[in-house]
Amino acid sequence: MIGQFVFLIIILVLVVILLVSALYVVPQQQAYIIERFGKLHKVQFAGIHVKIPLVDRIAMKTNMRVNQLNVKLETKTLDNVFVTVVASTQFRVNPENVATAFYELRDPSGQLRSYMEDALRSAIPALTLDDAFARKDDIAADVQKTVGAEMVRYGFTVVKTLITAIDPSNAVKAAMDSINAAQREKEATRNRADAQRIQIETQATAEAERTRLQGEGQANYRREIANGIVDQIKSLQSVGMNISDVNNVVLFNQYLDVLRNLSESNNAKTVVLPASTPAGYQTMYDQVANAMLTVNETQK
Repeated sequence: MIGQFVFLIIILVLVVILLVSALYVVPQQQAYIIERFGKLHKVQFAGIHVKIPLVDRIAMKTNMRVNQLNVKLETKTLDNVFVTVVASTQFRVNPENVATAFYELRDPSGQLRSYMEDALRSAIPALTLDDAFARKDDIAADVQKTVGAEMVRYGFTVVKTLITAIDPSNAVKAAMDSINAAQREKEATRNRADAQRIQIETQATAEAERTRLQGEGQANYRREIANGIVDQIKSLQSVGMNISDVNNVVLFNQYLDVLRNLSESNNAKTVVLPASTPAGYQTMYDQVANAMLTVNETQK
């Protein structure tokens, strides 16, 4: 009786073990590949499932999340500049081709790396260094298209590819900095030259305007002097002086004004005059009068 009870317990334990081994749970974002007698049987996704113990086995647990692979390689551009290119690609297993991804590729990351390096070595040498910097997005799109077409045959989808860095050598960087500095200095020199030209033009315009105003001022000054002399002559004539005496008085006053201005000037020079001022003035008056008469006779 005891033996039968023990036997039943053993049978019950074996049944429980078989049931437990037959049940399995697939976590979210994973896929299990089930083989039956070493052959692909089915692919199970998230949830609880049943397999036949000792007949079915879980051959592979595949992660369905997006993975990232970073690739770094050295290549040269069209203008023979060696650069180090860093690219990142995001890929994942296609849910419809989980079995293909497991059975076709032994090392998916290694295969993807090889495809990316080959695509980059084909894309970068076709561009100059400046174009490579300016067209990083185009390069990434071309690499993604080329690599994606290859990887899709093995059950993988290339989600996104980015060119994260294009680094030339230190010598090339120094040369580029020198070129940029020279260009900026050239532009600065051109701007300074333009500013100097504008300054010269402005000064020339101001000088011309100053000269014009000085001329107008001098003309007005002489005009006022002439008007004053006319008024002085009229005043002297109004008191009964004849024209000869009036001219004599006016010239003598002008003579004294000139002597006063010479004596008051900061740049005064030694002036030699006749010893006898009245006699000297009379001589000067006679000379001026004769000159004026000569001019009048010539104009007639």
